[in-house]
Amino acid sequence: MKKYFILFITLLIYSGIVAQSVDEKQIANAVEELRKAMIDPTQESLDKVIFYELSYGHSSGKMDDKASFISSLVEKRSDFVSITTSDQTIKIINKTAVVRHKLIGELVDSGKTSTVSLGVLLVWIKDKHQWKLLARQAFKL
Repeated sequence: MKKYFILFITLLIYSGIVAQSVDEKQIANAVEELRKAMIDPTQESLDKVIFYELSYGHSSGKMDDKASFISSLVEKRSDFVSITTSDQTIKIINKTAVVRHKLIGELVDSGKTSTVSLGVLLVWIKDKHQWKLLARQAFKL
């Protein structure tokens, strides 16, 4: 009986670790999909990773919802030439994930090229078995 109890506990612990690592991989993949979609934006690629109730905060204080964020990228009002992220952390609580990373990017905004160096907080929500961006806030480094 003791042997079965230890086996049961071991399986519970292992399944929790595996589930966590699977979700972490899915989140990391979703963050990468978002990064690529911001560099080469299409309505479809952005819509795939963004939740319909998006709250997107820029380091300037400007706020976007899903429609205004997607249109600014697709219509090239904000055009990311490159985005590099580093120091990424992922914390998952149930169907919510908090991702933090540093972002360095080259941006053409209203015809003016600049380099941005930002700290970014992303909040992801699991919607129908897929992780989608719910909120984002950036701050200047």
